[in-house]
Amino acid sequence: MDKTIKIERPIVAVKRAEAEKPEKPADINPLQKRIESRPEGGLEAVSEKINYWTQEGKQTLYLLVSFMPVEGIVDGEKVVVERPIEFFLPTGQQTASYQWISATMRSLSLAARGGYAAQALQDLRQVTWDKGPVRCGYNEHQKPMFHNSEAAAIAFSIQMILVRRGFLDVNGNPLGVREILEAQQAKASMPEPPPEVDVEPAVPVEDSIPQPGDCPDCGGHTRMIEGCRTCPDCGWSKCA
Repeated sequence: MDKTIKIERPIVAVKRAEAEKPEKPADINPLQKRIESRPEGGLEAVSEKINYWTQEGKQTLYLLVSFMPVEGIVDGEKVVVERPIEFFLPTGQQTASYQWISATMRSLSLAARGGYAAQALQDLRQVTWDKGPVRCGYNEHQKPMFHNSEAAAIAFSIQMILVRRGFLDVNGNPLGVREILEAQQAKASMPEPPPEVDVEPAVPVEDSIPQPGDCPDCGGHTRMIEGCRTCPDCGWSKCA
């Protein structure tokens, strides 16, 4: 027996369209982004005077560290991180090893533009020489720090600059992008310190009024002259 199914309503094919999701952009770590060369124009920089002590006594160098905002993408979000890209020692600083320090700064700048400044600084901290320990800076307990060489002492000083800028932790290790962004935002929200003004200390009222001396005639101040208490103002003498 032929069974026929009667369709009383038309069949309508319904296609459920899924909402098209935009593709998430690929992450670009701004800390690892390679910078081919120093950009033209001015850059924000920190200038610091470095004092350290060797067997030959106190040494002083002036150091410049330049920073550059570098764009990247993290979790689909555009971010801008301030990165060190140049380390420079001005000329005219006469030390026996200046040429080697200057060459080291050039190599360190290349490392910074390649995205591995923190690792290069840690390597410099391991450099040794044959002239004895170098004292430079203080640790978290305010105790003097001793380093194995002049280059190691300068690397430590650079690390401290980057710690204060929120780029490294207190041990010189690199921070993550989010940690750096938080540190930079916290720094930007801090009020600028008031400019330092040289103010002479207030003179106490009693010190601003001339005090009477011990001369019975004029009230001046007597002093010993030829073995006798004498007032130079009026000539009174205890021996007269």
